[in-house]
Amino acid sequence: MKVVAFASQKGGSGKTTLAGHVAVQAELSGDGPVALIDIDPQGSLSDWWNERSEETPVFAKTTPDRLGEDINAMREMGVQLVIIDTPPAITSTIENVVSEADLVVIPTRPSPHDLRAAGATVELCERLEKSIVFAINGATPRARITTEAVIALSQHGAVAPSIIHQRVDFASSMIDGRTVMELPGRSRSPNEISTLWSFLKEALGKQQPAHRLQTHSLQSSLTSTTHAPGVMVKGAA
Repeated sequence: MKVVAFASQKGGSGKTTLAGHVAVQAELSGDGPVALIDIDPQGSLSDWWNERSEETPVFAKTTPDRLGEDINAMREMGVQLVIIDTPPAITSTIENVVSEADLVVIPTRPSPHDLRAAGATVELCERLEKSIVFAINGATPRARITTEAVIALSQHGAVAPSIIHQRVDFASSMIDGRTVMELPGRSRSPNEISTLWSFLKEALGKQQPAHRLQTHSLQSSLTSTTHAPGVMVKGAA
């Protein structure tokens, strides 16, 4: 099992949107079961999941104090990927999350404020010796500042080759628990998310498990585990 944390000191960087989209894309790519964790007190990822009609990904309700214990429990249940959304601040809670992560994704909008704010997250990850990936998010097509942001960030860590551009379909899909991959019509957004997940998967060194646990099997494991974390599955009682 791998753990990916989306972290950034800057509010409005798109952590929640990318966390939800990457989780769904991982499921669509056959890399599940995926479990989501929302550590942000605002609970935006939790709210999105509660609006969602699809069975996957599952949602794990936990606390910073129980995070490590619950991650281990999910590993035993057969969860293959855990994705954690975090609050926009560098606190002891963020440090707990990063310490549990195999990879930290730092969403960064191509603006001077976002680039400066990324430094605190980078320093934390370096201190904890955690791998990082920058994900350029909310970019304007053909804007020079996007190229400049990639160049600046590449001096401090890997930059995902998939630039996530500012499009209304990202915001509209999150309203009712969906993602751009699940909207009708044609858009470049789904391909950007697919390419991002492929890069993150490669960065994790993740391989397709020999036996993929189906959602109903995961649900059975959850209901039969006495000390299981509060993992919620769509359709469960």
